[in-house]
Amino acid sequence: MPINPYIYIFAMAAVTALIRILPLTLIRKKITNVTLRSFLYYVPYVTLSVMTFPAIIEATGSVWSGLAALVIGIALAFFKVGLFGVAVSCCAMVFILELFIL
Repeated sequence: MPINPYIYIFAMAAVTALIRILPLTLIRKKITNVTLRSFLYYVPYVTLSVMTFPAIIEATGSVWSGLAALVIGIALAFFKVGLFGVAVSCCAMVFILELFIL
């Protein structure tokens, strides 16, 4: 017996709504716990990193060109090169490695 896909859609919508609504209704005052505030401060950065780093490495034809682009990107970002410069440099690194070396 096939299960109605609308049940899955409703369940997904309910879980998403609960995740967004419960914190607003349960927490009404300012969070004063330093550890919890620090944890909540870093959650968006960790989430973005967890989604981005595997994609950087797997998006190219070779893992090595992805790793090289990641290293170049981190180095340029450390030296405060802008986002456009980092992106162009990483793309150029992948292009050169994929074209000539790998």
